[in-house]
Amino acid sequence: MALVIFYEKPGCGGNARQKKAMEESGHQVVACDLLSEPWTADSLMAFLDPLPPAQWFNRAHPRIKAGEVQPETFTAEAALALLLAEPLFIRRPLLQVGDARRVGWDEAAVEAWIGLKGADVGEGCPKNDGHTCP
Repeated sequence: MALVIFYEKPGCGGNARQKKAMEESGHQVVACDLLSEPWTADSLMAFLDPLPPAQWFNRAHPRIKAGEVQPETFTAEAALALLLAEPLFIRRPLLQVGDARRVGWDEAAVEAWIGLKGADVGEGCPKNDGHTCP
């Protein structure tokens, strides 16, 4: 099984379920705080490339949900600058296995990549009140 470096927002219920699904599938998960990681343009782009900039964003961020920030309008350079300045905008989790890196939780893609045993945990981070974690 795989050693997975898992960059998360601490306290995010969705990330907790995703880590549990990987652990129950036999993977070793090393959780890292996405918000306090000293990201550089190169280290973050290793996860984001080759996705288009609009797919780099955490859609549950309050400013995106309010329409104040519209990811589709960003150039790669502007999006990267915002993500580095405010890591809460980064889509999560960020996953690393060896030299391979991924952004976001696409269960079918994770299953095909490293294998999961019937997880079905979804990408979101629901709270008990029905809202999603920013």
